[in-house]
Amino acid sequence: MVKNTIIEWIKTIVISVFIALVIITFIRPTLVLEYSMYPTIQQYDYLIINKIAYKVGEPKHGDIIVFKSNILLENGKNKRLIKRIIGVPGDIIEIKDGIVYRNGEALDEPYINGDYTSGNIEPTAIPEGKLFVMGDNRPNSMDSRSSQIGLISIDSVVGNVLIRLFPFNKIGFVK
Repeated sequence: MVKNTIIEWIKTIVISVFIALVIITFIRPTLVLEYSMYPTIQQYDYLIINKIAYKVGEPKHGDIIVFKSNILLENGKNKRLIKRIIGVPGDIIEIKDGIVYRNGEALDEPYINGDYTSGNIEPTAIPEGKLFVMGDNRPNSMDSRSSQIGLISIDSVVGNVLIRLFPFNKIGFVK
């Protein structure tokens, strides 16, 4: 009887450890602390990030990603930012008169805060291994328009946003 109980406990522990390893390998919980993705993602939204998305697939226009920036925090770690992919390798991005153009076509961006994107950017080709990213809250987003961020390396991407867990009235997939 005791032997069976011990075996059941060992099975439960092994299965729990396996599930925990799978979870920390493939997903990452993230709490949003800033407003750069408003109105799509709000401050204090709690998100689940898919960490293997770009190990098995390619970044796509419109994906919302978390990446390590070049900005250092007080603890010496790179600050992680959350932004939307606007340009992928091979695209030509331009911002003129408040409108974002990709490959010569104006983008329809119903998800942004307002209807104007500040900053003018001459047509810029996105090289292999790089992404052009922007926050949805264009007036309050440090993104690829800024020299502090610029084009980001695909290798710096932690993962793409998959699910919002909090607030509870907005639980679901993030698009």
